[in-house]
Amino acid sequence: SAGSYEVPSSLMEHFKYLIFLFGSHVTQRGNNIPQKSTAQVTLPKLDRNRPFRAPHHSASMPSLVGGGVKPRPGEVSLAHKGVLFLDELPEFSAQALDALRQPLECREVSIARANHRITWPCHIQLIAAMNPCKCGRAYDEGYVCAKGKHCAEHYQSRISGPLLDRIDIQIEVPAVSASDLMLPQAKEGSSDVRERVQNARLLQEKRFTAMGLPHIRTNSECNGKALEEITSLDKAAKMLFFDAANTLQLTARGYYRSLRVARTLADLDQQAYISKIHIAEALSYRRESLRERIPG
Repeated sequence: SAGSYEVPSSLMEHFKYLIFLFGSHVTQRGNNIPQKSTAQVTLPKLDRNRPFRAPHHSASMPSLVGGGVKPRPGEVSLAHKGVLFLDELPEFSAQALDALRQPLECREVSIARANHRITWPCHIQLIAAMNPCKCGRAYDEGYVCAKGKHCAEHYQSRISGPLLDRIDIQIEVPAVSASDLMLPQAKEGSSDVRERVQNARLLQEKRFTAMGLPHIRTNSECNGKALEEITSLDKAAKMLFFDAANTLQLTARGYYRSLRVARTLADLDQQAYISKIHIAEALSYRRESLRERIPG
């Protein structure tokens, strides 16, 4: 039962706590990893709980996306229908990170070898964390890095633009001081967040079922005409989105991903239409907006 799970203190543990609470909702579809293959492959034992995978930053490209002489699924497929958490993101090799670009877009990994080809699904939620620079204090108030702004620029440049473009929500989290730790805990706990998210997910599932698309359950799975149909904007929201898209020079991918985020924010507020507030919040999470807020 949920009551037997200790309420976590760190950000990563909060996500694991939410996944634990959501586990029973997704196990009916299972977390099995179907495969299309021309070779016999032995898969590791799979459970029916929503997975949470957090590989060390020394992980190689095959360990993340799969492969090997006897092909085995990588972390991105073992996290199918769950979360792949990458801590210390810039410390992963550039080759390993860029290998995630196609799986994040297509939600499957295809490994081709001379004698066989195998495909694994990888419908995941990618969550990553990183310091702003090598020393970790680039934007601390009153702190001046010995290497200047180039320290942060060089460190952050380890992550390619196309990969960042596939991450919908990017937030700068300021350092927590000792005095902050003495403040009262937030009124909204993980259980409250879980309830809001679950209500939004149920709303989305009902919406797509009514549209004759029962195979789609969340906004993240929606594309094409269906996405245009569910992202109705009022006049003020349209004007803001048009101006911001040009100012921030959003890519086509960034445009549609921002729409999905705005739609989800409206669902969390139980609103039928996307308002100007939802568009503004969705755009504030884009890396283009974050880059403007961080001093350089």
